[in-house]
Amino acid sequence: MPELPEVEVTRQSFAERIAGARVTAVRLGKPLRWPLGHEPAALVGQRVGDATRRGKYLWLPLSADVGAAGSGALSGGLLMHLGMSGSLAFSDAPGPAGAHDHFDLATTRGTLRLTDPRRFGAVVWSEALDGGAAGKLIAGLGLEPFDPAFTGTYLHAALQRRRVAIKQALLGGDIVVGAGNIYACEALFAAGINPRLRSDRLSRPRAERLAAAVRETLARALALGGSTLRDFRDAHGMAGAFQQHAGVYGREGEPCTVCATPIRRIVQGQRSTFFCPHCQR
Repeated sequence: MPELPEVEVTRQSFAERIAGARVTAVRLGKPLRWPLGHEPAALVGQRVGDATRRGKYLWLPLSADVGAAGSGALSGGLLMHLGMSGSLAFSDAPGPAGAHDHFDLATTRGTLRLTDPRRFGAVVWSEALDGGAAGKLIAGLGLEPFDPAFTGTYLHAALQRRRVAIKQALLGGDIVVGAGNIYACEALFAAGINPRLRSDRLSRPRAERLAAAVRETLARALALGGSTLRDFRDAHGMAGAFQQHAGVYGREGEPCTVCATPIRRIVQGQRSTFFCPHCQR
């Protein structure tokens, strides 16, 4: 599943190119997770604003085309989610839509196409990011990992209200967004914390280390273009490389890069967890 680094890498790969473009056509394929919620033809003629991200959602604002690009009252936008297997591509000549191409936003600068074999992704019209359909979908999201408010003090206080394994608390997304399965494993390894530790038993100093490790892990993932385990590509078609530098994820039985102890794999909440039994106490 594309996580925060992959979604942010995707945003960066097309945001500048599409900003200011005028929508010329909208094509819908097979139904996605949620309906568009707007008549596609009504989007034609709208101007595309600056694409932003909230958690694993992308927000593409659209405004009425009443003059030069960027002018006009903001009338809404499209909230996009890549689901389990989705990807976005931006191309001058995308070619005929294939069986798994379920949404095209054609513009004067190119076509943004959502490809999603499993159709768990979505493109939803909303009157605003903080209202309407978008507001409801993102209402329960936690802090962004690079938000200055995401501190060890904040993390410790939030974890005191949980009685689940620390890794499960990170995956929940209501404390901090972006710590998906790969990155939660790697952050816990970097912080030296056992993924099975109960959340409310994490000390304040260790919460400080974990908050720093989450930020550093996600920053490194962004720098490496995210992770490509199966089919993730950014809007340029480029794969990520983070998985090639993982300390524990996907390395069951291999020696720890710190102490040479074999990496273990367990299952938590139906997800594989990788950790070093010596370094992570």
